[in-house]
Amino acid sequence: MPVFASLFRRLCSSIPSPWIGWLAALAAALIGSGWQLASRHGVTTTLGPVELAVLRYAIPALVLAPLWLRRCGWPAGLSYRRCALLVLCGGLPFGLVVLAGARWAPAAHMGIFVAGSLPVFTALGGWLVSGERPAPSRLLGLALIVAGMAAFGAAGWRTVEGAWRGDLLFLLAALLWSVYTLAFRSSGLTPWQGAAVVNLGSALLLLPVLLVAGAPRLLSAPWSDVAWQALGQGVAAGLLGLAVYSVAIARLGPARAALSAALVPLLTAAGGAWLLAEPVSGALLTAVLLVVPGLALGSGALAQPLRRQSASGTGRESA
Repeated sequence: MPVFASLFRRLCSSIPSPWIGWLAALAAALIGSGWQLASRHGVTTTLGPVELAVLRYAIPALVLAPLWLRRCGWPAGLSYRRCALLVLCGGLPFGLVVLAGARWAPAAHMGIFVAGSLPVFTALGGWLVSGERPAPSRLLGLALIVAGMAAFGAAGWRTVEGAWRGDLLFLLAALLWSVYTLAFRSSGLTPWQGAAVVNLGSALLLLPVLLVAGAPRLLSAPWSDVAWQALGQGVAAGLLGLAVYSVAIARLGPARAALSAALVPLLTAAGGAWLLAEPVSGALLTAVLLVVPGLALGSGALAQPLRRQSASGTGRESA
């Protein structure tokens, strides 16, 4: 782990700060879309939400354990209250809500509702917490997102049985993740520390869940399915996903980091049609045409000048 972190730090130090943020945002979009597709496939074939949650949080928890064991792994200014907020909103509860929703609704619904509602909830949270009022262009984007989600949800609920349950769970998951985004912004954590806090805290929360429900499908499912999900859930989403998204937040700010979500509905819809044989309806195309530009405007990124990071700040954030 120290060797990997050192290589990661050297790579980041050789790239101009804004480019690190944009590359991290693109990687977060690809990983997020891939995780959605893998989750939908997993819960509709050989594994369930609890089994996927074990792979999603236990693997990175073991890898990142040294950050917990080292004294310097816990920033002095991080309160237990904020730590709990990060774990509850970016960890196991978020993951279980998404995985439960994936059992009811197709992957394209996940891409539209999770990614689409994230900037809506983030803007609402920024207004409630710090009094940030969205610019007119941002309000237009948020209106496009809401219109796209409403049209898609109405059509999907008529054609896919039980899809409304999944869509509502996806909205709840986006609400949780927007709180995580705002909480991480002022947490004082580096990206790897944030990943350690979220994954190790989630692994502890998993213990009572396993005692009650267990994870029997990990033993009965084909080993190839478990291996692929371990790679997608534990390594890609659990380790790399949180880290690169945290880098994007640190380098670009929450608004520009949320801009990466504009690619997720398109990537997930395309991947769902190609890999999972999900139908591409006119309602889905309409939703993508409304939500994608809405995300670009609604994130607020296009209305903000790109910040220049100081040398000291760059070093801390890329750790």
